[in-house]
Amino acid sequence: MVYGAMLSADVQKAVEKEFEMALQDRVMEETKDKKNAVEAYVYDMRNKLHDKLHEFVTDSDREAFIAKLQETEDWLYEDGEDETKGVYIAKLDELKKQGDPIEQRYKEYSEIGSNVDQLINFVNWYKQAAASSDPKYEHIDISEKQKVLNECSEVENWLREKKQAQDSLPKHADPVLLSSDIRKKSETIDRVCRPIMTKPKPAAPETPSSPAPAQAGEQQPSQEAGNGTNPDANSNAENSDSTAAMETEKPEAAE
Repeated sequence: MVYGAMLSADVQKAVEKEFEMALQDRVMEETKDKKNAVEAYVYDMRNKLHDKLHEFVTDSDREAFIAKLQETEDWLYEDGEDETKGVYIAKLDELKKQGDPIEQRYKEYSEIGSNVDQLINFVNWYKQAAASSDPKYEHIDISEKQKVLNECSEVENWLREKKQAQDSLPKHADPVLLSSDIRKKSETIDRVCRPIMTKPKPAAPETPSSPAPAQAGEQQPSQEAGNGTNPDANSNAENSDSTAAMETEKPEAAE
């Protein structure tokens, strides 16, 4: 037995107490962060409403929202000075329900130009390629090229109608031409047209090789040479036989 050592039950209680204190510290820190988030949103949104978001909300809605932000700021330093984490989260969500649509209208307005330009570039490139007489496209069937032109025409009509409707709206109205819709159109036209206009040319058929012609001065071997017979050798052999016969028939001299 070790004197002064804690009993196992005491050890367990100490561990639980330490865990509880650590949990409380964590909750307090998270609560503080949520409160600061509410405060930061109030200051940031109020400045934006007087600046870049000014045209993207009606005058009446802007004044009402600014009043709501001021009310929230006052609450933070009075009744909301020491609230729970959940209360601060709910307060921030309440403010964002009013602020998010305004910021979304500004975001769409800021991005719509580049997205429209990208879609137009897609359409123009595929139209020019499908109508081109460039030899690199001559292997593509005319019906396939017409399919590309039809797709481009359909997208152009859609964009023209949407853009006319969007241009007629004030900035504080919800947009009818969305960046997400334009990106989908770009993806669609690319998915339809790219496989057609980038179709590789078929491989050229291989030409069979012909035997090489004989070189000048070369002679074809004669049949006799092919049989291994020498004509001069046969003639010499015949002459030798004739001479021998004559010598045999030569008469003897008189005695």
